[in-house]
Amino acid sequence: MYSKTSGRGRVLERLGLDAGTAGAYGHANPRGANPVASTAIEVSNLRKKFGDLEALRGISFAVKAGEIYGLLGPNGAGKSTTIGVLCGLVIPDAGTARLNGLDVVQNAVEARRSLGVVPQEVALYTELSARDNLTFFGRLYGLGGRDLSKRVDDALALVSLSGRAKEPIERYSGGMLRRLNIAAGVLHGPSVILLDEPTVGLDPQTRASILDLVRAIAAGGAAVVYTTHYLDEAERLCQRVGIIDHGAILAEGTLAELRRAAGEREIVALRGIFRPDQVPAAFARAEDVQIIKANEEELLLSLRSAERQLSSLLSLAAGVGEIREVAVKQPSLENLFIKLTGRELRE
Repeated sequence: MYSKTSGRGRVLERLGLDAGTAGAYGHANPRGANPVASTAIEVSNLRKKFGDLEALRGISFAVKAGEIYGLLGPNGAGKSTTIGVLCGLVIPDAGTARLNGLDVVQNAVEARRSLGVVPQEVALYTELSARDNLTFFGRLYGLGGRDLSKRVDDALALVSLSGRAKEPIERYSGGMLRRLNIAAGVLHGPSVILLDEPTVGLDPQTRASILDLVRAIAAGGAAVVYTTHYLDEAERLCQRVGIIDHGAILAEGTLAELRRAAGEREIVALRGIFRPDQVPAAFARAEDVQIIKANEEELLLSLRSAERQLSSLLSLAAGVGEIREVAVKQPSLENLFIKLTGRELRE
């Protein structure tokens, strides 16, 4: 959390990302939007097909001003398609999405004025300097003159790149490019910010600095949608999380609510060579054991106590195949994801 009196807090306020000053530059509260509405993003029953692939299957969620909402799911779950709908690049087949009360399809231009997008791929011109990149994007936003110059200075300060502002960004590290990518997305002071997996491929230290930056932006009053397939990011960053897979949100809530949904059960993952058709009968007599997944290479089992039940489970599993690897997962958000999807996030 960054206060208004902190250096980063003052920079956010000047960019129009402070809850008390949002809209000062004509972007955060566009014409037709409700300036006092606390719900900045409303998604209702979104559906989208690409040929035979049903990418979105009735997705719904809402995000309040100042909130970080995480979309947690593996590659191909529907996270980027959802982002595409919100920023107007993908037209849904059904359902609605609204930014500050404005429909992203019916009122596309006005809705986008309150929007900042940080794409998964760095969208910058490598032959230009950081300052020239931000100046270019600022002009696309309709900014100019002293206002634009000051905003570029503030955005560079926000992402700690002021000292390297005049260098061609082809000299930048991956983490520096990611930070500049964020600066380009918040330069115009949007009240809604979409970040699509902004830490992919970064080292832990750089990831931590990006998470701090996102926290600061939300603390300034912006509504943030943050897509990720990193469980630790969702747990460290997001006030609420939607678990998404195969185009549907399977569970949603605060971290505490999701952990309660996971229950006190543990997950035992057995890898090897198995005869899946024999697994249900083999485990039918096991006490309070749920079969989450059974195929020729893996068994996933949910149970109350691995310490008490593991020995008998291994004996039963040995009767339906050959065990080569055993892993026990304690109650966690990851367990809930496995229970809902039958797979781990990295798959």
